[in-house]
Amino acid sequence: MSKRINIPENIVGLNDLEVLTSRKQFGTNEQIQKHKHKWWLAIFELFKDPMLLLLIAVAILYFIMGQNDEAYFMLVALVAVSGISFYQDNRSRIALEALEKLNEPLSTVLRNGFTTSIPTKEIVIDDLVVAEEGNTINADGEIIHSNDFSVNEASLTGEAYAVFKSEKTEVKTVYSGTLVASGLAVYKVNQIGSNTAIGKLGSSLLDIQETPTPLQLQIQKFVKGMAIVGIAIFLLVWGVYFWKTQDILHSLLKGLTLAMSILPEEIPVALTTFMALGSWRLMKEGVIVKKIRTVETLGGATIICTDKTGTITENKMSLQSVYAFSSDQLYEKENWKDPEAKKVIETAMWASEPVPFDPMEKNLHHEYQKTTNKDSRREFSMVHEYPLDGKPPMMTHVFQNQEGKRIIAAKGGPETIIKVSKLTPEEEAKIYKTITALSSQGYRILGVCYSDFEGTDFPKSQQEILFHFMGLVVFYDPPKSNIKEVIQQFYEAGIQLKVVTGDNTLTTKAIAEKAGIKNVDSIMEGAEIMKLNEIEMLKAIHDTTLLTRMFPEAKLKVVNALIKDNQVVAMVGDGVNDGPALKASNIGVAMGKKGTEIAKNAADLILIDDDLSKMIVAVAAGRRIYTNLKKAVQYIVSIHIPIILTVSLPLFLGWIYPDIFTPVHVIFLELVMGPMCSIVYENEPAEKNSMQQPPRPLSNTFLSLKEMGISIVQGLAITIGILFIYQWTVQNGGSEQLTRTMVFTTLVFSNVILSLVNRSFYYSVFSSLKNKNNMMVFANSLTLLFLIMIVYINPIATFFAVLPLEFSQIGICIVVSTVSVLWIEIWKWNKRANKKQLK
Repeated sequence: MSKRINIPENIVGLNDLEVLTSRKQFGTNEQIQKHKHKWWLAIFELFKDPMLLLLIAVAILYFIMGQNDEAYFMLVALVAVSGISFYQDNRSRIALEALEKLNEPLSTVLRNGFTTSIPTKEIVIDDLVVAEEGNTINADGEIIHSNDFSVNEASLTGEAYAVFKSEKTEVKTVYSGTLVASGLAVYKVNQIGSNTAIGKLGSSLLDIQETPTPLQLQIQKFVKGMAIVGIAIFLLVWGVYFWKTQDILHSLLKGLTLAMSILPEEIPVALTTFMALGSWRLMKEGVIVKKIRTVETLGGATIICTDKTGTITENKMSLQSVYAFSSDQLYEKENWKDPEAKKVIETAMWASEPVPFDPMEKNLHHEYQKTTNKDSRREFSMVHEYPLDGKPPMMTHVFQNQEGKRIIAAKGGPETIIKVSKLTPEEEAKIYKTITALSSQGYRILGVCYSDFEGTDFPKSQQEILFHFMGLVVFYDPPKSNIKEVIQQFYEAGIQLKVVTGDNTLTTKAIAEKAGIKNVDSIMEGAEIMKLNEIEMLKAIHDTTLLTRMFPEAKLKVVNALIKDNQVVAMVGDGVNDGPALKASNIGVAMGKKGTEIAKNAADLILIDDDLSKMIVAVAAGRRIYTNLKKAVQYIVSIHIPIILTVSLPLFLGWIYPDIFTPVHVIFLELVMGPMCSIVYENEPAEKNSMQQPPRPLSNTFLSLKEMGISIVQGLAITIGILFIYQWTVQNGGSEQLTRTMVFTTLVFSNVILSLVNRSFYYSVFSSLKNKNNMMVFANSLTLLFLIMIVYINPIATFFAVLPLEFSQIGICIVVSTVSVLWIEIWKWNKRANKKQLK
């Protein structure tokens, strides 16, 4: 059931039957009808994958050469590779659809006489929608009731200033996609979906593609480079083999085998899977990721700029004390029915929104109801309103009843209220002394005043009205119980914390001390920041922890200055005025419960429960995803090198068995590597030291030669081991089949050990085995099972052209693969030892 304060009784909205009738006649409020997912189109899209095209080409070649068994195997492999890709794509799609559903905006409508929140797409023609400060207008309509309502129509007109509209103005139309800058309005919907003004402009949005992230561009460049190398080596192998054998089909088959071994098609798939599933996992933790690209940035956050109220504190804002100027007394709860205290509470209530959404205003309405002898709220209607403005901000409401009695009440930052009130210097000093004493205890304080202004010619600015100071309302919003641990975890992760708040310095400092924030003596106010030049400002921001009395322009300047200094800034905010800073930051973070729609629309992440500890979860997830993606790519690079060189070197060096691997062997290895890269490593838990490391620079890439160097060395070491097995088998009189079996078995063992070793490039493999990853166990067990079947089941062994191995031969393969891969454990041990010495 809704609150109906100051909404006329005749405004009741549609009933349930009228809603259904309207929806049936006019449809739903969806501007862009997305194409419904069709599984058969998704399968068709898979055939754009170069690996599938290579498989088709190889299968055709085998059919032409009369090797039907091999051709059918390629077709089975085609189905398997397609199935794995389809599974991964479908898993990512489902995760993204779940996120989209959570991101769906809500609107407040009047139905059956009560307000209710509904998904925006369920708005129908003739609905009565309630729009308040901070909301987005979600359908076109005409205002039928308003209180000092203004709307920013920049999304349509390009003009940044707000336009005041009401049921009495000539233009009373509001448009979908515009933002409520102040006040409240009830409007009757006359256009929805693609028929709205912005909907008519929005059909082209379906064709808009998101700009690729730096990591996506780096991976595209890397894969393109590998493809060019693959084409060049393919042509070289084809030419050399044809020159030696004069057999064009076998030469082409040899070239295609190498092309299959070079193509790193797993990497783009891994990136998509990691980002989508990472976002899905965060959603389950209570963090909505609005933009998937944000996941890439999360782990690199260097500075978090956070609001105080509701993030560091509980956002309960309970009224603690009331100071009455007339009696110069501070009244505690048990004395609030004293006439002087009651006057202050009543005036503060009239200065609040009639339908309150702010915790302080809700509390003032509640305490007024408890302390008053007669509730007059339904007798008065708001006739004029000055929205929150000024530095610090204040707001003024003008109410009038049918008899013409008027109430003009204002509240806001004590400094501003004192400034607009008629006070002597001595009286001001007395009030400031009380404010200082209360602020130092961490209380949030608002000044309260009233005016005797007569007439209807209201000044343009509320600060021009002469007010009479009434007193102070004192709120306490305690720090959250877990905030100290959260702040400490930020510090341990190498992330700086800055409190950016509109509250005063003393209150902010007291709360910051209780929350365990460091350097609370370094404080600067917004007005001071705005006076500094660029260099001075950047130095001041870095030297300051508490940024108080901040207004939108100051917040934006701080964020822009830090980003220009190559910092990765996460801005946490919830209000209308936080929108520009949230939009400008690298990671905009809005609150799910108390956040305005403007803040949520501007943000990249939404913390569902307004819990700052979820930012720790998000940063940890970002680091885990990036690190695991890096491990997956390093694994792919390392294992591709021995495959490429084992296929090509025997041919180029003129060794006795140039066809040691055929497409059959390569595609088996690809079937093993694909899931390992994009499914198994995505499931890898975070390393225990991940949140004790400093953030990685955003400009860093793991695709550089410096980062990939160790992976290349790993790949070359495995290649040396495999070529050693090749020569050792040949020198001991081994046939082509035996040599192939020894080489193939060694490579499969090396792949299994490599997948385990690459779980960490710092901790030993034995330490990493303690980290639970059932997918890793399953994938490697399946690989070894398939190897046993290939080597020891006669029809399969014949097909793969391999022989059963003796126990001693398997032992040699295990020893060589172990040495070829496990040498890196010495490198890791040295890395750990050096770090201990530095400590």
